[in-house]
Amino acid sequence: MTRIGVQAMMLKGAVQELGLFETLRKVAEIGFGVLEVSQIAMTESNVRELTRARNELGFDICAVSAALDKSGTSGDALTTDFDKVVSDAHVLGATMVRIGMLPLASIRSIESLHAFADAAESMARRLEERQLRLHYHNHHIEFTKFDGRYALDVIAERSPSVGLELDVHWLQRGGVDPRQTIERFAGRVSMIHLKDFRVRVLSEEAEEHLAAGEFAEFTHRFNDVVEFAEVGEGNLDWAGIIPASIEAGARYLVVEQDELYGRDVFDCLQTSRDNLVARGFGDLF
Repeated sequence: MTRIGVQAMMLKGAVQELGLFETLRKVAEIGFGVLEVSQIAMTESNVRELTRARNELGFDICAVSAALDKSGTSGDALTTDFDKVVSDAHVLGATMVRIGMLPLASIRSIESLHAFADAAESMARRLEERQLRLHYHNHHIEFTKFDGRYALDVIAERSPSVGLELDVHWLQRGGVDPRQTIERFAGRVSMIHLKDFRVRVLSEEAEEHLAAGEFAEFTHRFNDVVEFAEVGEGNLDWAGIIPASIEAGARYLVVEQDELYGRDVFDCLQTSRDNLVARGFGDLF
């Protein structure tokens, strides 16, 4: 059965203020029972708190995160912390490990992209021996083209053992249709990130720059009106996306919001849940 959960990345501020277990207790009270772990330091203390949340609050820890290597990250990396990542996943009952983004240097040329995909494929096979499935999460940069092909297609072709975690906001921002892309990768997708795509009202400040003839400042603000939004508070077609995700084989639909724009994270999660329930998806919680 497909279940809707929460991405821990958006809980970082609350964890710093309240602690990990207390944060997850509040998340559970909202009605979420699945967690994908990302951008939470996997210290011994935090692993214990996650284990406690699993045992006492009933959380299903669907995946843990790790970079492929240490390029640009201070967190765990599979090339240097393989045994730790595997151990953490097994302790928490997770069956998947996710790469949140490729090193930016890996997408500068088709050769560097091939090298990343080949390394990911090798790591995926290694993880399979430990009963774990590796997944790759997209942003918009994977929709740059090499020889007329999207970078994401190159990655998918050269690393067939790697599952895909498709993020519908970043699909939209990358210029592709989220529903069609999910359908195109049916059978390859175990997790989907749910966050909306909102176009905000142009600010008065932008209008003032235009009136003053400050065209560069105006253009910057005019082009920067897209926001991350709570599910149901933007323009994405949830009535199509969620059934397509289930049909494609996604086990987990993970609510995530990269920016909250001053809102409380628990209020944002409550809004996303309420909107999903109102659209008929309450049985997925």
